Amino acid sequence: MKPLRILTYPEPFLLRETEPLQNIDGAVQEMIDAMAETMYAAPGIGLAASQVGWGKSVLIYDIAPREEGRRLHVLVNPRIVASEGEVLSENEGCLSVPDYRADVKRAERVLVEGFDREGKPVRLEADGFHAIVLQHEIDHLNGVLFIDRISRLKRELYKRKLQKALRESEHAV
Repeated sequence: MKPLRILTYPEPFLLRETEPLQNIDGAVQEMIDAMAETMYAAPGIGLAASQVGWGKSVLIYDIAPREEGRRLHVLVNPRIVASEGEVLSENEGCLSVPDYRADVKRAERVLVEGFDREGKPVRLEADGFHAIVLQHEIDHLNGVLFIDRISRLKRELYKRKLQKALRESEHAV
């Protein structure tokens, strides 16, 4: 199985809300496996279905240190049901917004409900880095990128830099 193509900003699909997944069948399991292969190959620590052009509410993540091996987590139809506190996610980045990092305000703790890849209900309490990753990936499922959570000035500077790079790459062809 070869890795899927990761969509990058300004791809319009990234700004669409995903649809809830109704049933988990073999095709869904294959897609989850393909997403995992893609995330690990990138390398990344999280990936939402919308980032690979799949419009369903599914995300995966693995925040285990590399030397401890892989610990893939899958969340289907996740939603944040409670959050508290505030923390600055320093130097946050994204596979869909390559070559850009920024500080983002996030909730310090979250309570997330959803389902695992077998369809069993999941209720997660997360704080720190774990909470940041969950918020980042759930944002993707809602059509929100981390650059939507930074100041307008920083976002505009990033967009101008990207447009310039896209123009230069078109001229190089």
